[in-house]
Amino acid sequence: MSGPNGMLYGGDEIGALVFDPGHHSLRVGYAQEDTPKADIPAVIGVGPATHIPEAEEKVPDGNVTQSNTKKDELRYYIDVTELHVPRPGMEVQTYMKDGQVENWDLFEKMLDYCYSKVIRSPSEHHPALFTEAVWTTRPAREKLAELLFEKYQAPAFFLVKNAVLAAFANGKSTALVVDAGASQTSAVPVIDGYALVSAAVRSPVGGDHLVAQAKHMLNNMHIQMLPIYSIQSKEVIRERERARYTLKTLPAGLTHTWQQYMLKRQYEDFVHCVAHVSETAYDDRSAASVPGLHYEFPGGYHQDFGPERFKLSECLFEQSLGAPHLGGSILASIGSFQQMWISSQEYDEGGKGQLERKCP
Repeated sequence: MSGPNGMLYGGDEIGALVFDPGHHSLRVGYAQEDTPKADIPAVIGVGPATHIPEAEEKVPDGNVTQSNTKKDELRYYIDVTELHVPRPGMEVQTYMKDGQVENWDLFEKMLDYCYSKVIRSPSEHHPALFTEAVWTTRPAREKLAELLFEKYQAPAFFLVKNAVLAAFANGKSTALVVDAGASQTSAVPVIDGYALVSAAVRSPVGGDHLVAQAKHMLNNMHIQMLPIYSIQSKEVIRERERARYTLKTLPAGLTHTWQQYMLKRQYEDFVHCVAHVSETAYDDRSAASVPGLHYEFPGGYHQDFGPERFKLSECLFEQSLGAPHLGGSILASIGSFQQMWISSQEYDEGGKGQLERKCP
């Protein structure tokens, strides 16, 4: 039977944690479980410390104690329940840049939240495994190791390439891993469990590119996207009729970064619900023969989307179908996707395989 801080695995009591940071979100959970315990947005709200009493601050008679907060003290809002509340003066900031941690102060706040609110267990009781991109710099790796050992007193720490874990998760030790994330897409060859860093290629086109394409498409269709927090009520209307809604009275001082973040979340929902990838090369006639998909916007406007939903995702593969000012496609940015392959020759007597990267 497992204890409060660990799990029984192979007869041993362990409680290793897995942290998978990314541009869109951070996944954290136990190594033995199939799914993460939490998927937290990779942004943090930073605003003035308007004191909100916690449950632990109640005195024995039931009254709530007051806090002597400083005038310039900041409060950090993490996860959707705190982040999606409209608060005056709250700026939305991210700790990630170019696939690795850049703002370590914000990242520490995120780790504090993971241990206290998600895992709910002291950090010194759990070994930690972190994923990293293949282009992560040595100073960033050393900083992460120092943080885990010095501040969180982790009993063990392991840093592994995310491409290697993706290959192992599919039962392969040798594979070409194509990872499409929020901010970029990468192709990493993995040979016998080792990622070939020098052969990895990447493109600045990812999920955020789809969001930008969706915004461009809806603007051309003259469809207004309103953030859901701004809608107080809406009326039932016929398809393609003009939306009739009532706006909320919002507090003054909402920052531009928070409003843009909430609007981006709405476009992401539209992409998740509507975008579809064609099984073959895009063709107007075949796309029009596929039944459309219905979507209702926060303001109440709704309609069916037919060939548009295929064009939305096809811009990742065909540059001509996307907005010209938003840049090229994945295949255009990484020209070697179609020419590159990794060939492994026969193993020599020493057990080492000679690898050759051919670009005809």
